[in-house]
Amino acid sequence: MTTTRGGHPSEDHVPGLSPFSSAGTAGEGHSPGEDDGGRPRRRLSTMMVAGLAALGLGIAVGTLPVPYVIESPGPTYNTLGQSQGHPVINVSGHETYPAAGNLDLTTVYVDGGPTGSVSILNAFSAWLDSSKAVYPVELIYPTGTTKEEAQEQSAVAMATSQENAVASALNELKIPFGQQLQAAGLSKDSASAGKIQQGDILKSINGKDITSLAVIQDELAAGKGAPAAVTVERAGQPVALEVTPKDNGQGRFILGVMLKYLFSFPFQVQISLDKVGGPSAGLMFSLGIIDTVTPGDLTGGKHIAGTGTISPDGTVGPIGGIGQKMRGARSSGATLFLAPAGNCDEVAGHIPGGLQVVRVENLGEARHAVELAGSGQDTSALPACTGK
Repeated sequence: MTTTRGGHPSEDHVPGLSPFSSAGTAGEGHSPGEDDGGRPRRRLSTMMVAGLAALGLGIAVGTLPVPYVIESPGPTYNTLGQSQGHPVINVSGHETYPAAGNLDLTTVYVDGGPTGSVSILNAFSAWLDSSKAVYPVELIYPTGTTKEEAQEQSAVAMATSQENAVASALNELKIPFGQQLQAAGLSKDSASAGKIQQGDILKSINGKDITSLAVIQDELAAGKGAPAAVTVERAGQPVALEVTPKDNGQGRFILGVMLKYLFSFPFQVQISLDKVGGPSAGLMFSLGIIDTVTPGDLTGGKHIAGTGTISPDGTVGPIGGIGQKMRGARSSGATLFLAPAGNCDEVAGHIPGGLQVVRVENLGEARHAVELAGSGQDTSALPACTGK
């Protein structure tokens, strides 16, 4: 509703319209007579009060929290550079080599969910902004997740990604190191309930040494549900068990054990990056480590960015916020972007101008792409995301 002071009513004003019609109560030069009883003035006052009330109600409604999460482009960090005066990647116990150029990890600002609230106006504004994405909270955070739990999970994911990055980099460089798989817990209705315990170190399955998760997966797949002979180390002693795996509903047999890697590296790698969490920096950490401990300059001074989780065997996994990360990378000056193959459907058709996006499935492919760009060769033939 609009109230107009001293406004000119329209010439074709029709008597009998609602008093909320624009400028329909008092025309210029009109003064209510004594027999008016001041009714036009009171009517105008009523309109103003009603208008202010409606405005207040609109503001109040606009600030109400809604169950959505907003993702927007965050800053980038050069894994070959420094953060708060310290090298992002610091290696001790192994020779290191100076590196120029950029191998940027990319980030996303996340508003809403357990870490804060999003208003209706915020959500609507973000929905109109092509650089941002709006999602229902439950797509990003499990129902009931608290702020403390979200922060802890993010920190754990970051720490795990850093360890996996070191392992994958050493694997890529053929540098030997020790690794074991430890039971971190059991899933609901686990096939291993009452047998494998949290803290157990899995040593062998059907007589084969467990050197990676793939050994377990391959053996269970070959057994097609048959009982598996599993040896674990518990309190320093070997314990022999027999576990009958369960079908996970997708035709894959599992032990129902949540596992984590225990690594023993030949030298120390410390990664320092404040206020950044989650697992998606793994790929770029791996590339940064490779560039740091090998002679020469991997990037050739080029500005390259990317994202993706990393597993110890070098597999690159999909991440969230790929659209916002591409925008952030281009804004920071990157011309080449490494994207997980699993995110290709979200990449195709959303690539910022001036940015070449290369599809990668593993660390070896990512390293090859960076080396090709760094040596000044043509990168146009590298795999791209074409969508479905």
